[in-house]
Amino acid sequence: MVVALGITWILDGLEVTIAGSVAGALRESPVLQFSASDVGLANSAYLLGAVSGALFFGWLTDRWGRKKLFSITLGVYLVATAATAFTWDLPSFALMRFLTGAGIGGEYSAINSAIQELIPARRRGWTDLVINGSFWVGAALASGASLVLLDPAFIDPELGWRIAFFGGAGIGLVILYLRRFLPESPRWLVTHGQPEEAERIISGIERRIAAEGLHLPDPAPERNTLRPRRATPLSEVVRTLFRTYPQRTFYCVTLMAAQAFFYNAIFFTYAMMLTDFYGVPTAQVGYYILPFAAGNVLGPLLLGRLFDSWGRRPMIMLTYGASGLLLAATGFAFQAELLTAATQTLCWSVTFFFASAAASAAYLTAAESFPLEMRALAIAVFYALGTLFGAAAPFVFGLLIESGSRDQVLLGYLLGAALMLLAAVVTKFFGVAAERKPLEHVARPLSWD
Repeated sequence: MVVALGITWILDGLEVTIAGSVAGALRESPVLQFSASDVGLANSAYLLGAVSGALFFGWLTDRWGRKKLFSITLGVYLVATAATAFTWDLPSFALMRFLTGAGIGGEYSAINSAIQELIPARRRGWTDLVINGSFWVGAALASGASLVLLDPAFIDPELGWRIAFFGGAGIGLVILYLRRFLPESPRWLVTHGQPEEAERIISGIERRIAAEGLHLPDPAPERNTLRPRRATPLSEVVRTLFRTYPQRTFYCVTLMAAQAFFYNAIFFTYAMMLTDFYGVPTAQVGYYILPFAAGNVLGPLLLGRLFDSWGRRPMIMLTYGASGLLLAATGFAFQAELLTAATQTLCWSVTFFFASAAASAAYLTAAESFPLEMRALAIAVFYALGTLFGAAAPFVFGLLIESGSRDQVLLGYLLGAALMLLAAVVTKFFGVAAERKPLEHVARPLSWD
């Protein structure tokens, strides 16, 4: 289950890293001939697609179920990323990137809600962070592939970037097969009037565990009455967000927006930073993303357990605060010309060791802070708002890099750092202590009497 769901983030990491790695090839392409701002615009189209997909498919996920949407959103991704390989100008490329983002954005809602509803409370934080951190496994795979696909000694870069996008569809086909074996969320089934199917799934899990010789203690007695529903009206969703949980709504928007701008600004433009300011050849950009990806994978892996033991609020404050301070320090060092391509990458790796855990914690917080009946749509809303805010970052940073001014780039770094520090302060006052609590105790389901 964890592999079949978590591989979504590997796909997203693959897509985003390919987009960053091939930036130089797109600018050098005899067919496309993109400018730095064109590349930024196409990347922003991907993010805008993710916003649209998250909202539309998130709404469907709460109505149709988690499992059904797994296949639909993955199908959209498969077709669009394969079609990207055959684009011929900026409008066609941007359109396919928009549709690819729509598939990935829809995946976020379905997958995050399923993870929350199937993982035990005592392990929910660490598991969620590690699965979200697997984004960087995809990033590492993409960077490794780019070393071959963008190297003129192996293949024509004009053909290489097209193969890079087409390869994502091949991985998607494997995932489509794995998803056949995933269960529907028993929580979703119960609230939608299918308790027998929910019981069948849970009984199957319990029998498998018992067959392995393990003992399952009886749960603490608890009785609740609920009224099954086919769907939750949007009016009730809005009322829950802004009247029942207004502080949580403000908090989640802040976390999502800060990490989205922070990540998109740096990650979508790192290839242009390396090529324009440090003279790194396009074919060698992949070497620099590998240590960057390693820091991002290790952050949630090593810090994730503390979110369940030490708690959500202190760890979110730590990771957001450290990310902001480290990015500001990196910006000043870059502006003073104290860094090389290698030390710039090292600074990014250390910064995103903390930022990766922070970003994953934003998704964790949005997913567990609201009632089950609107969980997928709530995730979609906060993801969409954060990503919509962050969607401008690649275009803005593309313009700053295109200016050739280190002072201009520093301003962008300081803006990203300020947003992360603001989120850390907001957490102090509005953070939710959801560690080791069942989801129903964090946010009471709307269907309970």
